[in-house]
Amino acid sequence: MRHPLASPFLIAAVASSALVSSQAMAYGKGDFFTRVGVAKVVPKSDSGDLVHGALEASIDEDSGFAYTIGYRFHDKFGVELLAAAPFEHGVNLEAFDGSDIGADVDSLPPTLTLQYYPLGGLESRVQPFFGLGVNYTHFSDERIDVKGADLELDDSWGAAAQMGVDLIISDHWAATTSITYADIDSDVELDGEDIGSVDVDPVVVMGGISFYF
Repeated sequence: MRHPLASPFLIAAVASSALVSSQAMAYGKGDFFTRVGVAKVVPKSDSGDLVHGALEASIDEDSGFAYTIGYRFHDKFGVELLAAAPFEHGVNLEAFDGSDIGADVDSLPPTLTLQYYPLGGLESRVQPFFGLGVNYTHFSDERIDVKGADLELDDSWGAAAQMGVDLIISDHWAATTSITYADIDSDVELDGEDIGSVDVDPVVVMGGISFYF
């Protein structure tokens, strides 16, 4: 004989499971998330001239650990903060006579974006997203291969744009890739004297995993 409570318990269990599954796959309003992975920062190839054109600056790319935290306040909209360990860039200063001066600088580029998810709220396993926001880049530990010289790059504020995609793996996990462009310009000083500015304007390519909760 079947227990009289078996059916209600079974129905409740199935309904609860379906509700959890539906909420997890809803991919939308109320979700907190974090993305963790590796980011590659690729500055523009020509970053500008210094000392009234006597030096041409170019900045090398670098890769490192990056992560984000975010919140979806609507099925189709959310906010995300991109952070990272400092990136270390080699800087090449080429003189008009063909000689080179080497330098290095660390950058820390947190970026806050307002994101749009066109398929948010739908049970699609491919979820593209687009973002617009602001970047702040802090430069530190500047070094130049000129004995006794002091190099300094000012911090930068600028606009940022982003696009990416989440490939849903399970209820909480996704594989993620994104591309972010940031408008980064910095005034440069050598021994306290203004010698011009550099346009870094990098593309940041990030790949990793996402966790939604």
